[in-house]
Amino acid sequence: MPFCESWIIENSVNLKKKGIYVYPITAPRPRINALATAQKPLIRCLQRSLARMNIIKSLEGGLSPPVQPVITAKDASNPSNISADRIHDDHFVERDGVIFAGTHLIIDFWGAMHLNALILMERALRECVEKAGATLLHIHLHHFEPAGGISGVAVLAESHISVHTWPERDFAAFDIFMCGDTRPQEALEVLKRVFVPRRIDIFEKRRGMLNNENLL
Repeated sequence: MPFCESWIIENSVNLKKKGIYVYPITAPRPRINALATAQKPLIRCLQRSLARMNIIKSLEGGLSPPVQPVITAKDASNPSNISADRIHDDHFVERDGVIFAGTHLIIDFWGAMHLNALILMERALRECVEKAGATLLHIHLHHFEPAGGISGVAVLAESHISVHTWPERDFAAFDIFMCGDTRPQEALEVLKRVFVPRRIDIFEKRRGMLNNENLL
């Protein structure tokens, strides 16, 4: 057994008096009081040994993981404070002087075709993702039988594309939400070409627009 580990076991009572608590993994996890600067070498020794012995430990005021860039209230009131790098980190974008999370298209197709074709729907969604420059995580589609109709979603790193169809009424409801440097309008063009609607109703909204009242 390495020296540090044997020392911990033999001196567990004394360690407890110093505010250091050593517990097996199944025991509660109390926090260890902060030690004086002179005891920091002992802490490092304990950290290495406790890791090998599979014993849980916690240090009061220990190191925290790196903090991701955030947009503050001050930034929100003055968008020029936000650098391009910080916008890229959280996939917010800036267009026409406005900073926002992404574009949300709510689309109704009337008089559309092929609304009960499951394989065609999946191919269309995959093409939408490709044309929009998005990143596909996975697709889940459900085919309603025997009545017909499809419900599903393409989950993207940049958000999602969802679909619900009513073949008996030649109606489909699509929802395209994409953040970052994507092109949701190009996904819409794919859907129009594949399902050939006679009428289209579209509502477009910029989600997560920054202003004086918003704090992210």
